[in-house]
Amino acid sequence: MTAQAYIVASKRSPIAPRNGALSNLELHQLSAPVIESLIRSSKIDKTQIDELIVGNALGAGGNPARVIALASGLNENVAGLSIDRQCCSGLDAVLIANDMVISGRASVVIAGGAESYSTRPQRSRRNTETGQWHAYEQPAFTPWPDKDPDMAQAADTLAQQLDISVDVQNEWAIHSHQKALNALARLKSEIVCVGSVEQDTYARNLSHTVCQRAPRIHGSITAANTAVAADGAAFSIIVNEAIAAGLGGPQLRIQSGCTIGADPQLPGLAPVQAIQAVLANQKMVSSELRYVEMMEAYAAQAIACIQQLKLDPAICNVGGGGLARGHPIGASGAVLITRLFSELTAATLTEKRRPNFGLAAIAAAGGLGSAVLVEAVG
Repeated sequence: MTAQAYIVASKRSPIAPRNGALSNLELHQLSAPVIESLIRSSKIDKTQIDELIVGNALGAGGNPARVIALASGLNENVAGLSIDRQCCSGLDAVLIANDMVISGRASVVIAGGAESYSTRPQRSRRNTETGQWHAYEQPAFTPWPDKDPDMAQAADTLAQQLDISVDVQNEWAIHSHQKALNALARLKSEIVCVGSVEQDTYARNLSHTVCQRAPRIHGSITAANTAVAADGAAFSIIVNEAIAAGLGGPQLRIQSGCTIGADPQLPGLAPVQAIQAVLANQKMVSSELRYVEMMEAYAAQAIACIQQLKLDPAICNVGGGGLARGHPIGASGAVLITRLFSELTAATLTEKRRPNFGLAAIAAAGGLGSAVLVEAVG
């Protein structure tokens, strides 16, 4: 029988827009309270933890995972592994943990992501002709400047190609905020108080009038239908089957995962191929899914993926999405896993419905897409 890995606990910090409620906290200060709470809730002993994998995309330098491990009180033998696959980083950290556990290299791994837009270092590059240094916001994601679009421009191109109007995008954003507001009470179980902040700070009663007044970023892409840059952290504990059986309780069994490269000029569609791959791996169809967490970096991007895959919008982002929370790049994929854990394990406890499958997916600059398929058990 093929070995499998299990997510036995998953928690996150509140998410707050940059320069907001979490702006004075460094990466380890965002992360340590989450990891400490995660360990307490899981009944895992710190001495059992073999590795900490942290997604971080904004060039923190050094090895943030090691700093976070030390700040969280983990054993000194936990070396810490930092990864950067931009927006896919937090989800890919979980997939790497899955592979480590399945291979037998580790028994218990904490994996997720942390990002602080507010405290990120300023990045600069040297002009090889003039020798001058220039600050930059977006690095190159392809070797071809003419095939490396700004992300908002790429989202607008996608919206044009699939005829997703600004009104449709705004409607999606309005619903995302409303779902997040409606879910405030149940979100409390997954959020760890960090720096006296107890809940996500961005969700609001968004209206069509406000959306229409929102500044245009590029074409149909506006400040209302784009996720704001944000600060936050999210982590999960991934263990082997023997440890999972000893812990008991509702858990998520990782069924399949995939990260794939696609068209760098249409990065928003990359999750489609990743999702198709993980479903095909399990010989499943999208109608068998109970919940889907689709990253909403842009409304157009989420809508496009859901339409292309013929997913039921009613099962997507049921507690609100990135548009209502914000986008802490390296952590966003890990936040999706925490949302899936909350929704699926709660459904398992109350409904005892089988099977209980969930899927998380996210796109990244350069034409990358990651997806993971899980099943609630226990």
